[in-house]
Amino acid sequence: MDSLTQLTFGAACGEAILGKKVGRKALIWGAILGTLPDLDVFIPLGSPVDDFVYHRGFSHSLFLLTALSPVFAWLITKVHRNTKPLFNKWMLLTFVVLIGSVLLDLFTIYGTQIFWPLDTTPHAVPTLFIIDPLFTLPILIGVSAALFLKNHRLNFIGLSLSLAYLIWALGVSVFVNGKMEEKLNEQGVPYSQFISSPAPFTTLLWRTVGIHHDQYFETYYSLFDGDAPLSVNSYPRNLSLMKGMDEHPPVAKLENFTRGYFAMSENNGSIAMTDLRMGSEPNYVFQFRVAELEGSKNIPTKPTRLQAIRDWSQLPWLWARIWSKQDNPE
Repeated sequence: MDSLTQLTFGAACGEAILGKKVGRKALIWGAILGTLPDLDVFIPLGSPVDDFVYHRGFSHSLFLLTALSPVFAWLITKVHRNTKPLFNKWMLLTFVVLIGSVLLDLFTIYGTQIFWPLDTTPHAVPTLFIIDPLFTLPILIGVSAALFLKNHRLNFIGLSLSLAYLIWALGVSVFVNGKMEEKLNEQGVPYSQFISSPAPFTTLLWRTVGIHHDQYFETYYSLFDGDAPLSVNSYPRNLSLMKGMDEHPPVAKLENFTRGYFAMSENNGSIAMTDLRMGSEPNYVFQFRVAELEGSKNIPTKPTRLQAIRDWSQLPWLWARIWSKQDNPE
C-alpha cells in the first residue's frame, strides 16, 4: 500500500492498543513501525531490476518481523522508561503493526516475500489497489480525531470500518475471479493463466490480464456488468525477442517475479521487458530495457528502467466504465 496508508494504519493500531495508557506515544510509534518495512526501497541492490524484484523481501518476512517485535518493544521502553511495566503491550503493538503492514502489502498485486528466507516466492492476493481512498480515509479520520481531539472512540470506529472494507474487498476478489473464469470459458477465450486486480482507487471495477502462449489479453469487469459479455483485447507478447537471453539474469529474474505476466517489445533497436500486472494497455508502470537488437541478434545489456508514462486522461473512462459497458480508448 502507499506510504500514507501504512503510516495511518500503524498509527491507528498503536492508538487502539495503547493510546489510552500512554497517549500520543502509541500513535507515533505505530506510525513509525507501520512505515518501517517499506524503507527497504532506499537500499540499493545493484541494478534497477534487483531493486524491483527484491523490494518487499527480507523486510517483509513474517518470521523476521515476529522475531524483531520484542527487540523493538525493548527499544521503545528504553526510550520511554516510565512505560517499562507495559512491555508486553508494547510488544503486542509492535507485532500487530509490523505484521499488519506486511499483510496490507500482500493484498496488492506487486508481490511480497512473506515467508523469506524459507520461501522467496513473491506472494500476492490482489484485493486492493495500492491507493484506495475508501480504505484509507476512515483510519485517517480516526487517527486525526485521536491526535487532535483525543477521541479514542472515533479511531476505533475508523479502524473497524477500514477492516470491514478489506473483508468486503476480499469477498469481491473471490467473486470476480470466479466470474472471470466463467465468462472467459463461455466466450471461448483461450488462456493458460489470468489474474484480476482492482482498477485504480476502487473495488467496483476490476482489470484482468491473461496469458496464452505468445499472446496476452486485457479486459475489465464491473460489479454492475451483470451478464454482459466481456470486451477482450489481445496483444502480442513478442517472445521471439527473448531468443538467446533465457540465461540473462535480468530477464530470468523478471520472468520469475512477474510469474509469467510479461511481454517483450522493441523500439529503436532496444528490447524492453514489461510487467503486465501493474498499469494498463499501453501504459505500464514497470518496464526495463534488457538488450539491444543488432541485425537479428539480441545483445544483452545492463538493465535500465524506462520512465513510466502517467496517462491520467484514462481516469474519467475508468470511472464511467464502472457504471456502463464501453470500450477502452487507446
